[in-house]
Amino acid sequence: MLAPMRPSVQLTIMAGPLSGRTFRFEERTTLILGRADDCSPQLPDDHEHRTVSRHHCLLDINPPDVRIRDFGSLNGTYLNRKKIGQRAEGQSAEEAAGVRFPEHDLADGDEFRLGPTTFHVRVEKPSVTRVLPRCASCGRDVADEIGEHRGDYVCAECRLEPASLVRDALAGAGPGFAGYEVVRELGAGGMGRVYLARNTATGDQVALKVMLPHVAADESDRARFLREIAIGQALRHPHIATLHHTGSAGGAFFFAVEYCAGGSVRELMTRHGGTLPVDLAVPLALQALDALRYAHEQGVVHRDVTPHNILLTDGTEPLVKLADFGLAKAFDQAGLSGLTRTGTAAGKPYFMPYQQIVNFRHAKPAVDVWALAACLYHMLTGAYPRAFPSDRDPWQVVLQTQAVPIRERDPAIPRPLAEVLDTALRDRPEIGFQTAAEFRHALLVRGT
Repeated sequence: MLAPMRPSVQLTIMAGPLSGRTFRFEERTTLILGRADDCSPQLPDDHEHRTVSRHHCLLDINPPDVRIRDFGSLNGTYLNRKKIGQRAEGQSAEEAAGVRFPEHDLADGDEFRLGPTTFHVRVEKPSVTRVLPRCASCGRDVADEIGEHRGDYVCAECRLEPASLVRDALAGAGPGFAGYEVVRELGAGGMGRVYLARNTATGDQVALKVMLPHVAADESDRARFLREIAIGQALRHPHIATLHHTGSAGGAFFFAVEYCAGGSVRELMTRHGGTLPVDLAVPLALQALDALRYAHEQGVVHRDVTPHNILLTDGTEPLVKLADFGLAKAFDQAGLSGLTRTGTAAGKPYFMPYQQIVNFRHAKPAVDVWALAACLYHMLTGAYPRAFPSDRDPWQVVLQTQAVPIRERDPAIPRPLAEVLDTALRDRPEIGFQTAAEFRHALLVRGT
C-alpha cells in the first residue's frame, strides 16, 4: 500500500547563474538566503550579486506553508515584482536590523528575486477529503483556522479554557494516564501548559505536560512526534527528569513527567531577586552538565536547554533534574509548531548558539553545551549572553553578534570563572567547549 503523499514546498531557481537548481522540502525547516558562507542556499559572492546582502532574507517552511521575511537588505527582496523589506537610504545594516519588516506568506506560483537570482515557488498538497474540519474538543467548524492542514485540531476558543480541555481529554490519552486527576496548574510556556496531577489510586504525583499543536495534526505527524519523544523517554539518570508516559487524545499531547517540587532555575532566580550567587549557580550547572554528558553518550541532544527546563527537587540542597529532552525539536520538526520560529517569544533564540540557527535540523551536542553556559551566564547576571534589543530581529542578533563578556555585565564575577564562561560562549568559528565533560572540567578547575 502506497504511503499518502505529504505536502511539499519546492524552490526552483529560474534566472541567474544558478538557474535550474531545485530545492524540495517535505519537512519543517528554515532557510537563510544571502551571500554569506552560512547561507543555504548560498548565492554567489560576485559582482552580479553585489545587490544581495550577506544575510538577505529568511524563509520559514512548514509544508504546505511557507513564509518570507527580508532582513532589511540594502536593495530589498522582490516578491512577484513588488519590492519588500528594503532599508531606508543611508541606513546601515545594523540599523535596519532594528526595524520589523513584515513577513509574507508565499503561495504556489509565486516568484521572489534577490539581485539577478529568481526563485519560483511550487507548493504541492495532497488531495483533501471534503469533510468539514471540526475542533477535536467542542466540534465547531475550524476551516478558517487550519487552512490547508488536516487532522486533529483544538480551536482558539477551547484553547482559552485549557484546564477543562485537559480533564475531558485525559481519560482517552492512553493506559498510562488512567486514574490521574488534575490538581492545579504549575506553569505555561510557548509549547503548552504544565499541571500537577495525582494518581487517585496510589497518591503518586506527576507533572502533566500538555502540548497543543499550532496546526492540525494528522496521524503521521502524531506518530512521528511520539516516535522522536520515545528516544528521550529511555533516558535514566539522577539529574534527568524521568518521562513516565506519553499519549495523545482530543488534539492534544500528554506527557507524565517526574514532578520536581522545587520548580525551575528560572523560578529560583526570581526567589533570589533575579540572579543567583556563584556558590549556588555553579553547582547547579555542574549537575546539569552531568546530565548532558550522559544524554550525549546515548546519542540524544536536548536542543532547548533553558532555565525553565532545568528543574529542581525540593529541600535545602536541591538536585537538578533536566527536563524535556528533544521535546522542542520533535514538536517543531513534526511540523506541529506551525510557522513560529521567526515571530513569537517561543521562537526567540536567547539560549541558542550561531551553529543551531544556521543548521537547526542537525544540531550537535556542542549546542547543548553552549546553551548550558548561556544558562549559567543568565543565572549569574540576569541577562542573556547576547544583547537582544526589543526592536531588533533576534535571528540577526545571533547571526551578527557575539556574547557580551560576562565581566562587562558584572565586574564582580571572579575572573577565572569569567574566562571559562567567555570561552564556553564563543561560537565562531566553533563552540568553545565541544563536550559537556570539557566544560564541566573547566568549571571544576577554575570556576569553583
